[in-house]
Amino acid sequence: MNNKKGNKMEKNLRKGRIYLVATFNNTIITITDEKGQPALVGSTGMYGFSGTRKSTPYAAMVVVEMTLKKAIKDFQLQIVDVYVKGIGPGRESALKVIKSLNLNIGRIIDITPIPHNGVRPPKVRRV
Repeated sequence: MNNKKGNKMEKNLRKGRIYLVATFNNTIITITDEKGQPALVGSTGMYGFSGTRKSTPYAAMVVVEMTLKKAIKDFQLQIVDVYVKGIGPGRESALKVIKSLNLNIGRIIDITPIPHNGVRPPKVRRV
């Protein structure tokens, strides 16, 4: 039997994807290869932010910068596609950090879900 927990990613990941989830309470970044297999994950809680400080733009900046620097150093990441989901406060500041790190950004895609018809309206009130 093989006792390995999982296959290690190859150390050379030139092209990849960045998934950025910006909610009202947290900011999570996932760096994957071209097929979508995760290579590196970072969130505001992993970098020492807790409580209401997790939902700040500064926390999002720190998380994205530290995680991407690690990906550039460990995997030689150069060419990325960015997928942004959510409308949290860290969204814009995280995108600014991604642009400032001299990565070749192929495209930035917003994958935030949009409701088509919304929820069912309440019954008419009878007085």
